[in-house]
Order: sequence, then structure tokens, then C-alpha cells
Amino acid sequence: MAAFGWTVGELLKLEHPKDRITDSSPVARHMDSTTQPPNVTLVIPGRNVAGVIGACLESVRGMLDSHQLAEIIVVDDGSTDETRTIVNGYPVRCIQGRGEGPGSARNLGWRAAQTELVWFVDADCVVEPDALSLLLPHLCDESVAGAGGSYGNMFPNSLLACLIHEEIRQRHLRMPTEVNFVATFNVLYRRSVLEQMGGFDERLKLAQDAELAFRIRRAGHFLKFDAKSRVKHHHPTNFLRYLRTQSRHGFYRVMLYFRHPDKMIGDSYSGKIDHIQPPLAMLCLASVLLVPWPSLRWITGGLFLILFVLQLPMSLGITRRVKSPTYLAFGVMSWIRSFARGMGMCWAVLNTFRPNAARAKAPK
Repeated sequence: MAAFGWTVGELLKLEHPKDRITDSSPVARHMDSTTQPPNVTLVIPGRNVAGVIGACLESVRGMLDSHQLAEIIVVDDGSTDETRTIVNGYPVRCIQGRGEGPGSARNLGWRAAQTELVWFVDADCVVEPDALSLLLPHLCDESVAGAGGSYGNMFPNSLLACLIHEEIRQRHLRMPTEVNFVATFNVLYRRSVLEQMGGFDERLKLAQDAELAFRIRRAGHFLKFDAKSRVKHHHPTNFLRYLRTQSRHGFYRVMLYFRHPDKMIGDSYSGKIDHIQPPLAMLCLASVLLVPWPSLRWITGGLFLILFVLQLPMSLGITRRVKSPTYLAFGVMSWIRSFARGMGMCWAVLNTFRPNAARAKAPK
């Protein structure tokens, strides 16, 4: 019987004993759809996503008919647009969220699921047909808690969207199969592990997927990554809006590293060069105060130059891979982005030392 591009016979011939499918494994139960119901629930969180949720649901509704999914759960996290109306037109269960962010919405979703495997996809993503089938074999090993995938690009005619997308792809293509970080735009988790970990940290409005992955690895479970499993994403096309989002990323990254200081030097997705850029950008801005002194101006110029040079490895790597000089523009984009992330990080540090009653929120 063929299922998701694999046959049961092919999977049973896997050489490693941990990769063999047993009758009791979640993957085996999922694949034997003639005698067992599908064992995967798809959870899609969203707030004010009327412009994208229809395309997302269209891409996965057929998985119910083909018995790849037991259920689709959409968590409407307090939308004020037509999100709920659109969702009600599909054969899905819609849960009303509390408007407390994606971590809270995802927790509501997986706790409502009745299956052992829970697949998270973001509302602004369009699922490629084999995205789930490529993740499932990784869960044959009972020591694997989850498996994540990669992105496609919904806006190939936007330079900004393409720059963002090719950076992500560049990072994903060099990631190993065994990782310490998977992102929730396309990740399959065991519900039992989510229960053990207590789910996502709802205090983090961003980076809660990284925080959960770090805790899962610390608990001794394994995570896998498959770059061939893809969901197409509506990458940003407005640069100022993108920078505002990156500032928020910087803010919540500080909170993340307070919880996991060992990850300040890097993880499976990003490394030391990436993590040093936002603080260096803030040092560049501080060094502007030296400009009135001619003998010290070289320090300011040198710091700005170093920050730009740090963009070159990624910029050149992308350009060589896609074979287009247009992608040299990534260096300028990421150089500017460093300042946005750095400002968000500075805001988070200042916020940390304020009295609780006066603490500021993340930048919007």
C-alpha cells in the first residue's frame, strides 16, 4: 500500500533498527489507514489572517479525504477581520483563542488534538503536497520528538521576499538532519512530548518555537530536519514593516537567551557571526559620538566596515547558489537589519532592569 510516496515494504526495509516501523508506532498506525484512523492533527494558529488563511486551508483540505489527517484545528486568536467567517467555510474545527499570541494559540490547538502526532503550520503558509509525508518517516524512531521542514516562496517577483527566502534556504540547506532547533511554520511533534514539556512558553510572543526546541533537546529527545519538506510562505514585501518585525525578534531573542544562555553563540540555524551583528550595530551607533574628534573617527568607520564585512559570507553564498548578482543586495539589507534587531535587543535589556510595574512592551 502506498502512503505519502512511501510503501510500507520500503519503510520496513530501513537498515537501522530504530528506523523500523513497529505495529505500535504512531507512523505505522497512521499509514495503515484501512484499519486505523489517521494519527496526525494539523494545528493552524492565526490572528487577523483573512488574506491568507483561505489559501492555507485549500492546500490541506484534501489531506482529510486522503486520510493523511485526522483533523484540522484552526485557533482563531482573537481576530477582528473576516478570519472566522472564512474558516467556517472549510471542514475544520475552529477554536476561539484568548488573543495572547501564537504560543498560547498553539497550546490550545495541540491540547485539543486527539492524536499522538501534531503538525503545526502557520496560517500564512501554503502546504506543498508532500510536506507531511516527508516528515513522518523521521518519527519512526521513538527517540525523535519532532521533525521540521523548510520554506517555499509565495512572492518570487518581490526582491525583498526573494532575499529573505534565499537566506532562509541557504541556512536550511546547510543544516544537518539532527538539529537542536525546528520552527513552527512546518513542524511535526509528538503530543506526549508536548505534554511532558508543558507546551510553548506563552510569555514569548516570538521565538517560542526555538525555546521549546531547546528544552526538548535538553530533556534528551532528538529533533530532525528535512529541507525537502516545504510550505510556501508569504514573505514580507514591505521593507519598513519587515524591519519592525525584526526589531521585535531582537526583543524576544534577549528573553530567549536569558532562559538559554548557552545558545547565545549559535544553534543549528544561526551561528556566532549572526549573533554578534546586532550588538555590533549598536556599538557602531554609539561610536558616532567619537566623530567630533578627528583622531578617533577611524574607530567609527572601522566598526561600520566590520559590520558590513560580516554580511559578505551569506551574501556571496546566496549569490553563488542562485547564480544571480542581484542577490548581492542581501548584504545591504542584512546590514540595515542588524540595526533593527539591535534596537529591539537594547529595548529588551532596558526593560529587564525596570520595575515590574513599569516594564515596557516589545516594539510593534
